[in-house]
Amino acid sequence: MRDRLSERALEIFETGSRYQMDHALALLLLALLLSRTETGQVWLKAAGLAFLAGVVLFSGSLYALALSQVSILGAIAPLGGVAFLVGWGCVLVAALSGKF
Repeated sequence: MRDRLSERALEIFETGSRYQMDHALALLLLALLLSRTETGQVWLKAAGLAFLAGVVLFSGSLYALALSQVSILGAIAPLGGVAFLVGWGCVLVAALSGKF
């Protein structure tokens, strides 16, 4: 990809893949928690859905931006960032409620 993309486009692509990898790991940990507990699953499931939406919106828009250079696609990334924050908030609520 280094031959096809500019240095800035590679940075954008790497940011998208870093966030995707981090939240894929978080989804795996959520799945482990969900398999081991029967209480608090609503918040953990909500977190998983928010993380999934965040990956699609945030990482997906950064991938599209890096590959197409259509700058308006960068405007979608903040929606994915909000979804990530909602997901982490759901994890926090589940943790504070002592449900896992």
